Amino acid sequence: MEFLTGVIFIANFFLAIIAGLIAATLFEISKGKQIKPWKPLAWALIFFAIEEVIKTLRAFGLYENIWITHVIPSVIAMLLIYAVALQMLAVKEAEK
Repeated sequence: MEFLTGVIFIANFFLAIIAGLIAATLFEISKGKQIKPWKPLAWALIFFAIEEVIKTLRAFGLYENIWITHVIPSVIAMLLIYAVALQMLAVKEAEK
């Protein structure tokens, strides 16, 4: 069972790297006004990647600070709410 848990955490680590790469491409294409909300979304992806890396390190006993795994999801939630609010404003502006 421990082997399976380790494999799952390693898979999460690689998915976190992919999320970081997707965030980098979001930064590149979010130059327009219509896609401005993608910047906070990209930051949320970066924080998600950090969260997954920290969880992987904790699973293997390399990092033991537990409180940060509660703070980062809160930051992700705030960034997602901010991105949705920006998108709503962008849609209202486009309708005018």
